[in-house]
Amino acid sequence: MKKVLMGDHAVSHAAMLSRVQVISAYPITPQTYVVEELAEACRDGRLKAKFVMVESEHSAMACIIGACAAGSRAFTATSSHGLALMHEMLHWASGARLPVVMANCNRALGPPWNILCDHSDSMSQRDTGWIQFYVESNQEALDTVIQAYRIAEKVLLPVMVNLDGFFLTHTAEVVDVPDQDQVDAYLPPFSLPYKLDVEDPHSFGAICLDDNFMALKHDMQAAMDLARDAALEADEAFAEIFGRKYGLLEPYRMDHADTVLVTNGTITGTAREVVDDLRRRGVSVGLLKVRMLRPFPFAPVRSLLGDRERIAVIDRSVSYGLAGGLACEIRSALYGHDHGRPRVFGYIAGLGGKDVVPSDIEEIVNRTLTYEQPPRDDIWIGAGT
Repeated sequence: MKKVLMGDHAVSHAAMLSRVQVISAYPITPQTYVVEELAEACRDGRLKAKFVMVESEHSAMACIIGACAAGSRAFTATSSHGLALMHEMLHWASGARLPVVMANCNRALGPPWNILCDHSDSMSQRDTGWIQFYVESNQEALDTVIQAYRIAEKVLLPVMVNLDGFFLTHTAEVVDVPDQDQVDAYLPPFSLPYKLDVEDPHSFGAICLDDNFMALKHDMQAAMDLARDAALEADEAFAEIFGRKYGLLEPYRMDHADTVLVTNGTITGTAREVVDDLRRRGVSVGLLKVRMLRPFPFAPVRSLLGDRERIAVIDRSVSYGLAGGLACEIRSALYGHDHGRPRVFGYIAGLGGKDVVPSDIEEIVNRTLTYEQPPRDDIWIGAGT
């Protein structure tokens, strides 16, 4: 069924179609519409689930950790300072190997206070053991939340689906909402192999000393490695039923492209238009969209970018004192590549919701073609410098 949905409501529909059993959240802009819709669905009977109201985002994550540990398919959503407040509990969810799913509506962190989009909130959670996706459209947001449960429940790790605040969350687009029967065929009922059960008691989260601790963390890393294949399998199976697939990366017009833009989130759509325009003018530029950030798709990134001359990475976040987060990932993946190391140019743009317009992206391409070597520091676009 085709519906006109804001990104927040696309996420709500995905959670309902996934037959989540427990939802807990604390409202924060621009996430609020996600859980408002789910609360109404629980109240009017459209969704047979328990909605738990809590006093903070820290408590919301603690609640769904408990619900999942007891064997329930659990969901929450947050943004910005709410995600930061959850930080401790994010480690608990991944360390306990709980396949919860969370939508994060990307929003800048203060101060100064800002409710608009950048990726500083989710990029600062890269090391918490959560699988991370970044989506470009409301359709991709809906589809990725459904896929996230299939991936999470296969590898027993939590998944964070990130969508750009306001650019997606509050913008309405036509979305193909799947039939419940189709989603049920794709996503079977949740069955956790080890759970809180008085008839079959286990110990969860107890103290663990050095040797066993190392072994358990090694198992988490192994599960992350498996998550790449699990995500590809989930995407392929999704395409067979629904006719849509996304991959871990999405190359665009990379044939004979000496220079490649690397993006994630909604900047990608604008970059496509710029690439099309530049290709018409004879500039050999392509585009690579990074959909999965954790686990990072090292092998396909190396395959797609290793023999290019110049790479321009556009970041909507910055790791202060170093560089843009995505640029750091790309440089790491290409270091020591057999084809030599392409020149990687990092650009910081769009912080705090600042628009990244076609002229900005064309400026990024022109700068990349002008410099013989990348500057030592990333280049800030639109900062007045």
